[in-house]
Amino acid sequence: MTTVTRAYVSRLAGLTVFDPNGDRVGKVRDAVVALRVDSGCPRVLGLVVEVVTRRRIFVPMGRVTSVDPGSVVLSSGTINLKRFEQRRGETLVLGELLDRTVTITESGRRAAVVDAGIEQTRTGEWQITRLAVQEPGRIGRRGQLHQLAWDEVSGLALPQSGQGTETLIATYRELNAADLAHALQDLPIKRRHEVAEALDDERLADVLGELPEAEQVTILGTLEEARAADVLEEMDPDDAADLLAELSNVDRNRLLELMEPDEAAPVRQLLQYSEDTAGGIMTSEPVILTPDATIAEALARVRAPELTPALASQVYVCRPPSATPTGRYLGLAHIQRLLREPPSSLVSGVLDDLEPLRPEAPLAEVTHYFATYNLVAAPVVDDQGRLVGAVSVDDVLDHLLPEDWRERARRG
Repeated sequence: MTTVTRAYVSRLAGLTVFDPNGDRVGKVRDAVVALRVDSGCPRVLGLVVEVVTRRRIFVPMGRVTSVDPGSVVLSSGTINLKRFEQRRGETLVLGELLDRTVTITESGRRAAVVDAGIEQTRTGEWQITRLAVQEPGRIGRRGQLHQLAWDEVSGLALPQSGQGTETLIATYRELNAADLAHALQDLPIKRRHEVAEALDDERLADVLGELPEAEQVTILGTLEEARAADVLEEMDPDDAADLLAELSNVDRNRLLELMEPDEAAPVRQLLQYSEDTAGGIMTSEPVILTPDATIAEALARVRAPELTPALASQVYVCRPPSATPTGRYLGLAHIQRLLREPPSSLVSGVLDDLEPLRPEAPLAEVTHYFATYNLVAAPVVDDQGRLVGAVSVDDVLDHLLPEDWRERARRG
């Protein structure tokens, strides 16, 4: 089946959504976008999906692996079943954008939006790039239909005047997580919390990971407990564990109980290790493959946009199960080696048998290991020979730098 990178939202509506195992999740009902204050194409934040209970939930576009003519496929079977609640700064394409009146720039004529075309960029993000608009028709006749680029019409951008929360969200929408984290720290506390509340869970999770721990705790404390648990689920398990470690035992346990069991399990595992060891700084979600996986499958996995460059640099091969802690760890394969081999070959035939780290390895040993083998990521294996995670170079640097390094960078 052919994967498409362009589609009109009206044609997505009603498509069945499947998880990676082919199980039905629900049906697409709408798309959520973030309009901008300038004429730039708005980003598609996610899809509104109606699950079997007729409940409508939000699925971030980062979870969408492919859009086919007859279905949408997700990268993970774990989804947040919380009922969809539209946030400030968000617009529903079918529910709110259609029928909006715009001006065709070239002719100056008025027209109504009848559909919106979304397109996947090279970075993996989805944007509205085209609009189908229809001019008013005479009695008994339809007006002329146009298919135009987003910047060939006007009237949909947010107003640039004022400093409302919606305007701030739209202004910051294109910033990367680190820059948005810096911008948040420059806002008054009340406005900072308003912006954090308006961000979607995935975006807020990325931003929290770039904030000093004290700021993370403060912002998390302003959220309702259910929302705080949702945001923690969207964070990388190692970042979520670091944040929860800053809370009291009572608050930590309450939030862990509110998280989905599958999302809480790796965080609980990481909280067992001391923060200055390989186990304490590793992520429990590296790219893991079984011995019968091909190199083509491995290369497809490391293309996932949510992977950091360090984690995408190599894959780990283990006996089933493939979730940490895995079955017996067999070895790792570097992406450079994968690129030199035939796609149909098995990954298990090009493994590096480099001795892995142990979870209890102190930070000094971890840094020596990275320097010795010139690595950007390394496997962590327990006494039973199971892969429990991987340490990436950014994790190491985060623990080697002074605690206030983010604050120093912001001031600089």
